Amino acid sequence: MDYNSRYAQIMKIVFLGTPSFVQPIKQELAKHFTLVDSLNEADLCVVAAYGRILTKKELNTPKYGCINVHPSLLPKYRGPSPIQQAILNGDKVTGITIIKMDEEVDHGPIIYQERLDLSDMDNFDILSKKMFQRAADILPNIIRNFISGKLKPHRQNHPKGSFCPRLTRDSGYFPIDNLPAGRQVPHFQKKLDKMIRAYYPWPGVWTRWQGKIVKFLPGGLLQMEGKKPISYKDFQNGYPDFPLRYSS
Repeated sequence: MDYNSRYAQIMKIVFLGTPSFVQPIKQELAKHFTLVDSLNEADLCVVAAYGRILTKKELNTPKYGCINVHPSLLPKYRGPSPIQQAILNGDKVTGITIIKMDEEVDHGPIIYQERLDLSDMDNFDILSKKMFQRAADILPNIIRNFISGKLKPHRQNHPKGSFCPRLTRDSGYFPIDNLPAGRQVPHFQKKLDKMIRAYYPWPGVWTRWQGKIVKFLPGGLLQMEGKKPISYKDFQNGYPDFPLRYSS
């Protein structure tokens, strides 16, 4: 084992990640390295789904800089909603990319990429847990190889870069009026299915009908405001005037 490999075993890492689904990364890093609370103490910073953009000074504070775990095959789907965008677009393949961070969003050189197949059953809740658990499993070895120089970061293909938007509560809203008819119905249903999977559990897919919110949930469920979720069939039986006749 060379010096850099030995050093990787005792290096200090600060982890920056907000949602609960990225916490497996923190737990796995704690098994292999020394976790610290400050960038000033750290040899390396690991970022995953963190809600703030780091400054140039912060990026350069750790000895080895900052790396980011991003749930897409960069440069595709840079930005804050790559998992949702992959589902919305009906992609069959997505992946995990680990980059050396620079000052631009999801722009830095690629350290490692891994592909992941998507199915029509995947939703955001399932995929986010699956992808970041996989990242947690592979990250310690990737860090060691990066620090030792075995993994050489390479430039992204920037002209092929694409961006996905920041989601809001209204991202999952659709108007119940002027619904498509005839041949457009199957297309609309497929689009709605993708929205339901992409936006679960937040912001959710919803509409307003008769002054109340109606939520569309995975598993073929509908929920009237103030009521429990029920199947589409039961919902349509209970609310025969509901304008969307949906076959789940």
